[in-house]
Amino acid sequence: MKRNYQAQTDALIAAHAAAGEVPSLLLHSCCAPCSSYVLEYLSEYFTITVLYYNPNIYPDEEYFHRVKEQQAFIRRFPAKHPVTFVEGAFDKDRFYETVKGMEDMPEGGERCFRCYEMRLREAAEQARAMGADYFCTTLSISPLKNAEKLNEIGERLALEYGVRYLPSDFKKKNGYKRSVELSREYGMYRQDYCGCVFSKNG
Repeated sequence: MKRNYQAQTDALIAAHAAAGEVPSLLLHSCCAPCSSYVLEYLSEYFTITVLYYNPNIYPDEEYFHRVKEQQAFIRRFPAKHPVTFVEGAFDKDRFYETVKGMEDMPEGGERCFRCYEMRLREAAEQARAMGADYFCTTLSISPLKNAEKLNEIGERLALEYGVRYLPSDFKKKNGYKRSVELSREYGMYRQDYCGCVFSKNG
């Protein structure tokens, strides 16, 4: 039976709200447009640290452009609870080592799953280091990303690192549509490829 990740998110939020709790969340963000709806939604219920960790981005100027967009959106967005920003290392070699031998695989397959795990692992490590209650990623907002695989990886890493993973499928409840609206409202740069050299040239 297919899991309803959005229903699980809603149930967790309701439980914390009923207890008067505002948990902390380490949110991995792939880019400002994808983070827009996720922050609008989750900052009502969590204090959030946005981790921008995306060593897959190509070329370098694209990476720095996306970082600035993310920082600018966080500064401008009127969140209910605090939202802070942390930039991870732009360690491109780690990405290329992670996907070595998979360069010719199609988008959306095993190469992408390895990239998901690389970024979620960094999020889990950071969440544990800062003592966050939860970690998750904005990646599931994209219609092109596999939410089931993302949640499977996140839950496995949660057991490994001892930090709860927030189950999520942010494209639900018109999340992707809302992210497009917010991008337009804030005049954000929306890239036309996922980020890596393979998606750019694919």
